[in-house]
Amino acid sequence: MAVTSTRLLTLLSLLSARTRWPGAELAARLEVGPRTLRRDVQALRDLGYEVVALKGPDGGYRLGAGGSLPPLLLDEDQAVAVALALRTSPTALSGTEDVAARALTGLLRVMPAHLRAAVEDLDITPVANPWAFLAPPGDSVVLRRVGAAVRRRRALRVEVLAADGRRPAPTDDDFVAPREVWPHHLVTWAGRWYLVAHDPADRTWPVLRLDRLHVLAGEGPVFERLGLPGRDAAAHVSGAVSRGDEPVGWPCVGEVLLDLPARTVAPWLPGGASVEPAGRRRSRVRLGAWSWAGVAGLLATFDADLEVVGPPELGEAVVRLGRRAERAVSGS
Repeated sequence: MAVTSTRLLTLLSLLSARTRWPGAELAARLEVGPRTLRRDVQALRDLGYEVVALKGPDGGYRLGAGGSLPPLLLDEDQAVAVALALRTSPTALSGTEDVAARALTGLLRVMPAHLRAAVEDLDITPVANPWAFLAPPGDSVVLRRVGAAVRRRRALRVEVLAADGRRPAPTDDDFVAPREVWPHHLVTWAGRWYLVAHDPADRTWPVLRLDRLHVLAGEGPVFERLGLPGRDAAAHVSGAVSRGDEPVGWPCVGEVLLDLPARTVAPWLPGGASVEPAGRRRSRVRLGAWSWAGVAGLLATFDADLEVVGPPELGEAVVRLGRRAERAVSGS
Protein backbone atom coordinates (compact mmCIF):
# COMPACT_ATOMS: atom_id res chain seq x y z
CA MET A 1 0.00 0.00 0.00
CA ALA A 2 2.86 2.41 0.87
CA VAL A 3 4.47 1.73 -2.53
CA THR A 4 1.18 2.42 -4.32
CA SER A 5 0.59 5.66 -2.39
CA THR A 6 4.11 6.89 -3.15
CA ARG A 7 3.64 6.06 -6.82
CA LEU A 8 0.33 7.95 -6.96
CA LEU A 9 1.99 11.04 -5.49
CA THR A 10 4.80 10.73 -8.04
CA LEU A 11 2.26 10.35 -10.86
CA LEU A 12 0.37 13.42 -9.66
CA SER A 13 3.61 15.40 -9.47
CA LEU A 14 4.58 14.41 -13.02
CA LEU A 15 1.14 15.32 -14.39
CA SER A 16 1.39 18.71 -12.67
CA ALA A 17 4.80 19.42 -14.18
CA ARG A 18 3.87 19.11 -17.89
CA THR A 19 0.83 19.85 -20.03
CA ARG A 20 0.79 16.32 -21.51
CA TRP A 21 2.58 13.00 -21.11
CA PRO A 22 2.77 10.15 -23.64
CA GLY A 23 1.55 7.01 -21.92
CA ALA A 24 4.69 5.00 -22.61
CA GLU A 25 6.96 7.74 -21.25
CA LEU A 26 4.85 8.15 -18.14
CA ALA A 27 4.87 4.40 -17.47
CA ALA A 28 8.63 4.32 -17.93
CA ARG A 29 9.14 7.15 -15.42
CA LEU A 30 7.02 5.25 -12.89
CA GLU A 31 8.68 1.91 -13.78
CA VAL A 32 5.32 0.21 -14.28
CA GLY A 33 3.47 -1.37 -17.17
CA PRO A 34 0.54 0.14 -19.15
CA ARG A 35 -2.08 -1.75 -17.12
CA THR A 36 -0.70 -0.51 -13.78
CA LEU A 37 -0.54 3.02 -15.18
CA ARG A 38 -4.21 2.85 -16.15
CA ARG A 39 -5.12 1.63 -12.64
CA ASP A 40 -3.13 4.47 -11.04
CA VAL A 41 -4.81 7.04 -13.30
CA GLN A 42 -8.21 5.69 -12.29
CA ALA A 43 -7.17 5.84 -8.62
CA LEU A 44 -6.40 9.56 -9.02
CA ARG A 45 -9.78 10.08 -10.67
CA ASP A 46 -11.47 8.30 -7.76
CA LEU A 47 -9.71 10.79 -5.43
CA GLY A 48 -11.24 13.73 -7.32
CA TYR A 49 -8.45 14.64 -9.76
CA GLU A 50 -9.46 15.14 -13.39
CA VAL A 51 -6.98 13.15 -15.48
CA VAL A 52 -7.78 13.42 -19.18
CA ALA A 53 -6.86 10.60 -21.58
CA LEU A 54 -5.36 11.91 -24.84
CA LYS A 55 -6.05 10.34 -28.21
CA GLY A 56 -3.44 9.86 -30.90
CA PRO A 57 -0.70 7.43 -31.98
CA ASP A 58 1.07 7.53 -28.61
CA GLY A 59 -1.95 8.21 -26.43
CA GLY A 60 -1.17 9.81 -23.10
CA TYR A 61 -2.60 11.82 -20.24
CA ARG A 62 -2.85 15.36 -18.90
CA LEU A 63 -4.14 16.85 -15.67
CA GLY A 64 -7.40 18.68 -16.28
CA ALA A 65 -8.76 21.75 -14.53
CA GLY A 66 -11.12 21.49 -11.59
CA GLY A 67 -11.44 18.73 -9.05
CA SER A 68 -9.16 18.78 -6.06
CA LEU A 69 -6.02 20.86 -5.62
CA PRO A 70 -2.96 18.66 -6.16
CA PRO A 71 -0.64 18.34 -3.16
CA LEU A 72 2.28 20.75 -3.19
CA LEU A 73 5.55 18.88 -3.59
CA LEU A 74 8.56 20.93 -2.47
CA ASP A 75 12.21 20.15 -1.88
CA GLU A 76 13.76 21.24 1.43
CA ASP A 77 15.07 24.61 0.20
CA GLN A 78 11.74 25.43 -1.44
CA ALA A 79 9.79 24.53 1.70
CA VAL A 80 11.94 26.82 3.88
CA ALA A 81 11.71 29.65 1.30
CA VAL A 82 7.91 29.41 1.16
CA ALA A 83 7.65 29.36 4.96
CA LEU A 84 9.84 32.45 5.33
CA ALA A 85 7.89 34.25 2.58
CA LEU A 86 4.62 33.54 4.41
CA ARG A 87 6.08 34.70 7.70
CA THR A 88 7.31 38.04 6.32
CA SER A 89 4.63 38.78 3.71
CA PRO A 90 2.84 42.14 4.08
CA THR A 91 -0.96 42.26 3.98
CA ALA A 92 -1.98 44.10 0.82
CA LEU A 93 -5.60 42.93 0.71
CA SER A 94 -8.36 43.27 3.26
CA GLY A 95 -10.03 40.07 4.37
CA THR A 96 -6.80 38.06 3.99
CA GLU A 97 -5.03 39.14 7.18
CA ASP A 98 -4.90 35.64 8.64
CA VAL A 99 -4.53 33.66 5.41
CA ALA A 100 -0.73 33.74 5.37
CA ALA A 101 -0.63 32.73 9.06
CA ARG A 102 -2.99 29.79 8.46
CA ALA A 103 -1.01 28.68 5.40
CA LEU A 104 2.23 28.83 7.42
CA THR A 105 0.66 26.80 10.23
CA GLY A 106 -0.46 24.13 7.76
CA LEU A 107 2.96 23.99 6.11
CA LEU A 108 4.82 23.71 9.43
CA ARG A 109 2.47 20.92 10.52
CA VAL A 110 3.53 18.63 7.67
CA MET A 111 7.23 19.59 7.58
CA PRO A 112 9.86 17.10 8.74
CA ALA A 113 11.10 17.92 12.23
CA HIS A 114 14.52 19.23 11.11
CA LEU A 115 12.95 21.60 8.56
CA ARG A 116 10.33 22.83 11.01
CA ALA A 117 13.12 23.54 13.49
CA ALA A 118 15.05 25.46 10.81
CA VAL A 119 12.05 27.71 10.16
CA GLU A 120 11.18 28.16 13.83
CA ASP A 121 14.80 29.06 14.61
CA LEU A 122 14.30 32.18 12.49
CA ASP A 123 12.09 34.05 14.93
CA ILE A 124 11.31 37.10 12.79
CA THR A 125 9.47 40.20 13.95
CA PRO A 126 8.40 42.30 10.93
CA VAL A 127 8.51 46.03 11.66
CA ALA A 128 6.57 48.52 9.53
CA ASN A 129 8.82 51.03 7.76
CA PRO A 130 7.34 54.54 8.08
CA TRP A 131 8.99 55.46 4.77
CA ALA A 132 7.25 52.66 2.90
CA PHE A 133 4.22 54.88 2.14
CA LEU A 134 1.98 51.83 2.30
CA ALA A 135 -1.66 52.18 1.31
CA PRO A 136 -4.56 50.73 3.29
CA PRO A 137 -5.20 47.10 2.31
CA GLY A 138 -7.21 46.75 -0.89
CA ASP A 139 -10.44 44.82 -1.32
CA SER A 140 -9.78 41.21 -2.36
CA VAL A 141 -13.22 41.03 -3.99
CA VAL A 142 -12.39 44.01 -6.22
CA LEU A 143 -9.00 42.47 -7.06
CA ARG A 144 -10.57 39.17 -8.15
CA ARG A 145 -13.24 40.93 -10.20
CA VAL A 146 -10.75 43.19 -11.95
CA GLY A 147 -8.35 40.28 -12.49
CA ALA A 148 -11.13 38.26 -14.11
CA ALA A 149 -11.98 41.20 -16.39
CA VAL A 150 -8.30 41.48 -17.43
CA ARG A 151 -8.12 37.78 -18.25
CA ARG A 152 -11.48 37.64 -20.08
CA ARG A 153 -11.02 41.00 -21.85
CA ARG A 154 -14.25 42.43 -20.44
CA ALA A 155 -14.84 46.17 -20.11
CA LEU A 156 -15.50 47.57 -16.64
CA ARG A 157 -17.59 50.53 -15.54
CA VAL A 158 -15.88 52.14 -12.56
CA GLU A 159 -16.03 55.08 -10.19
CA VAL A 160 -13.00 56.60 -8.47
CA LEU A 161 -13.40 56.89 -4.70
CA ALA A 162 -12.28 59.91 -2.68
CA ALA A 163 -8.89 59.86 -0.94
CA ASP A 164 -10.61 58.95 2.36
CA GLY A 165 -12.32 55.94 0.76
CA ARG A 166 -15.70 57.65 0.48
CA ARG A 167 -17.88 57.16 -2.60
CA PRO A 168 -18.89 60.74 -3.53
CA ALA A 169 -22.52 61.43 -4.36
CA PRO A 170 -23.40 63.22 -7.62
CA THR A 171 -24.09 66.39 -5.60
CA ASP A 172 -20.62 66.39 -3.96
CA ASP A 173 -17.90 68.71 -5.23
CA ASP A 174 -15.42 65.85 -5.66
CA PHE A 175 -17.82 63.59 -7.58
CA VAL A 176 -16.36 62.06 -10.74
CA ALA A 177 -18.78 60.46 -13.20
CA PRO A 178 -18.43 56.72 -13.85
CA ARG A 179 -16.29 55.76 -16.83
CA GLU A 180 -15.93 52.65 -18.93
CA VAL A 181 -12.38 51.28 -19.18
CA TRP A 182 -10.73 48.32 -20.82
CA PRO A 183 -8.62 46.59 -18.13
CA HIS A 184 -5.25 45.43 -19.52
CA HIS A 185 -2.77 44.83 -16.67
CA LEU A 186 -2.59 44.50 -12.88
CA VAL A 187 0.60 45.87 -11.29
CA THR A 188 1.83 46.07 -7.69
CA TRP A 189 4.12 48.96 -6.80
CA ALA A 190 5.13 50.56 -3.48
CA GLY A 191 2.62 48.48 -1.51
CA ARG A 192 -0.31 49.30 -3.79
CA TRP A 193 -2.34 47.53 -6.47
CA TYR A 194 -2.81 49.41 -9.74
CA LEU A 195 -4.88 48.76 -12.84
CA VAL A 196 -3.49 49.82 -16.20
CA ALA A 197 -6.52 50.44 -18.39
CA HIS A 198 -7.47 51.96 -21.71
CA ASP A 199 -10.21 54.58 -21.84
CA PRO A 200 -11.86 54.21 -25.27
CA ALA A 201 -13.72 57.51 -24.89
CA ASP A 202 -10.61 59.69 -24.90
CA ARG A 203 -8.04 57.07 -26.00
CA THR A 204 -5.89 57.52 -22.90
CA TRP A 205 -4.16 54.95 -20.67
CA PRO A 206 -5.10 55.84 -17.07
CA VAL A 207 -3.48 54.19 -14.06
CA LEU A 208 -6.08 53.47 -11.38
CA ARG A 209 -5.44 52.51 -7.77
CA LEU A 210 -7.52 49.48 -6.85
CA ASP A 211 -8.19 50.67 -3.29
CA ARG A 212 -9.69 53.83 -4.81
CA LEU A 213 -11.87 51.95 -7.30
CA HIS A 214 -15.57 51.09 -7.10
CA VAL A 215 -16.59 48.60 -9.79
CA LEU A 216 -20.22 48.94 -10.83
CA ALA A 217 -22.36 45.85 -11.25
CA GLY A 218 -22.74 44.17 -14.60
CA GLU A 219 -20.37 42.63 -17.12
CA GLY A 220 -19.14 44.84 -19.94
CA PRO A 221 -18.59 43.90 -23.57
CA VAL A 222 -15.53 42.04 -24.82
CA PHE A 223 -12.77 44.34 -26.09
CA GLU A 224 -9.72 43.77 -28.27
CA ARG A 225 -6.48 43.92 -26.30
CA LEU A 226 -4.18 46.78 -27.31
CA GLY A 227 -0.45 47.28 -26.91
CA LEU A 228 0.74 49.82 -24.36
CA PRO A 229 2.07 52.97 -26.04
CA GLY A 230 5.81 52.33 -26.08
CA ARG A 231 6.36 51.01 -22.53
CA ASP A 232 5.72 47.93 -20.43
CA ALA A 233 3.12 47.92 -17.65
CA ALA A 234 5.66 48.39 -14.83
CA ALA A 235 7.23 51.46 -16.44
CA HIS A 236 3.81 52.82 -17.30
CA VAL A 237 2.71 52.72 -13.65
CA SER A 238 5.93 54.00 -12.05
CA GLY A 239 6.18 56.82 -14.59
CA ALA A 240 2.52 57.81 -14.60
CA VAL A 241 1.92 61.48 -13.82
CA SER A 242 -1.46 60.60 -12.30
CA ARG A 243 -2.02 57.27 -10.56
CA GLY A 244 -4.61 58.23 -7.96
CA ASP A 245 -2.09 58.74 -5.15
CA GLU A 246 -2.70 61.26 -2.38
CA PRO A 247 -0.41 61.62 0.66
CA VAL A 248 -3.17 61.17 3.22
CA GLY A 249 -2.40 59.90 6.71
CA TRP A 250 0.93 61.73 7.15
CA PRO A 251 1.22 64.34 9.93
CA CYS A 252 3.01 66.71 7.54
CA VAL A 253 1.79 67.21 3.97
CA GLY A 254 3.15 69.95 1.72
CA GLU A 255 2.92 71.20 -1.85
CA VAL A 256 5.56 72.79 -4.06
CA LEU A 257 6.19 73.86 -7.64
CA LEU A 258 9.29 72.04 -8.87
CA ASP A 259 11.38 73.18 -11.85
CA LEU A 260 11.26 69.78 -13.54
CA PRO A 261 8.70 68.28 -15.97
CA ALA A 262 6.07 66.11 -14.33
CA ARG A 263 7.06 63.03 -16.34
CA THR A 264 10.66 63.43 -15.13
CA VAL A 265 9.54 63.65 -11.51
CA ALA A 266 6.87 60.91 -11.51
CA PRO A 267 9.09 57.77 -11.60
CA TRP A 268 11.09 58.95 -8.56
CA LEU A 269 8.31 60.06 -6.26
CA PRO A 270 7.57 57.70 -3.37
CA GLY A 271 4.25 55.89 -3.34
CA GLY A 272 1.55 58.13 -1.94
CA ALA A 273 2.86 61.35 -3.53
CA SER A 274 1.08 63.09 -6.38
CA VAL A 275 2.40 65.15 -9.30
CA GLU A 276 0.75 67.08 -12.08
CA PRO A 277 2.09 69.30 -14.88
CA ALA A 278 2.38 73.01 -14.15
CA GLY A 279 3.73 73.93 -17.57
CA ARG A 280 6.14 72.22 -19.95
CA ARG A 281 9.13 72.42 -17.59
CA ARG A 282 7.43 72.63 -14.21
CA SER A 283 5.38 70.34 -12.00
CA ARG A 284 3.17 70.61 -8.92
CA VAL A 285 4.19 68.03 -6.32
CA ARG A 286 2.28 67.10 -3.17
CA LEU A 287 3.79 64.69 -0.67
CA GLY A 288 3.85 63.85 3.01
CA ALA A 289 6.26 62.60 5.67
CA TRP A 290 6.49 62.22 9.42
CA SER A 291 8.12 65.69 9.79
CA TRP A 292 8.48 68.91 7.80
CA ALA A 293 12.21 68.28 7.62
CA GLY A 294 11.39 64.92 6.05
CA VAL A 295 9.27 66.56 3.35
CA ALA A 296 12.02 69.11 2.67
CA GLY A 297 14.63 66.36 2.49
CA LEU A 298 12.62 64.36 -0.03
CA LEU A 299 12.24 67.44 -2.21
CA ALA A 300 15.98 68.15 -2.00
CA THR A 301 16.73 64.81 -3.65
CA PHE A 302 15.44 66.20 -6.96
CA ASP A 303 18.26 68.82 -7.01
CA ALA A 304 16.03 71.41 -8.67
CA ASP A 305 14.75 74.88 -7.85
CA LEU A 306 11.36 74.93 -6.20
CA GLU A 307 8.67 77.29 -4.93
CA VAL A 308 6.83 76.36 -1.74
CA VAL A 309 3.07 76.60 -2.22
CA GLY A 310 2.30 75.71 1.38
CA PRO A 311 1.90 75.42 4.21
CA PRO A 312 4.25 77.93 5.90
CA GLU A 313 5.79 75.15 8.02
CA LEU A 314 7.22 73.57 4.87
CA GLY A 315 8.78 76.87 3.83
CA GLU A 316 10.41 77.20 7.25
CA ALA A 317 11.75 73.64 7.02
CA VAL A 318 13.27 74.34 3.58
CA VAL A 319 15.00 77.46 4.96
CA ARG A 320 16.37 75.53 7.95
CA LEU A 321 17.64 72.78 5.66
CA GLY A 322 19.41 75.37 3.49
CA ARG A 323 21.05 77.00 6.51
CA ARG A 324 22.27 73.66 7.80
CA ALA A 325 23.78 72.91 4.39
CA GLU A 326 25.57 76.28 4.37
CA ARG A 327 26.98 75.68 7.87
CA ALA A 328 28.13 72.20 6.85
CA VAL A 329 30.11 73.66 3.94
CA SER A 330 31.51 76.67 5.81
CA GLY A 331 32.41 74.66 8.88
CA SER A 332 30.84 77.22 11.22
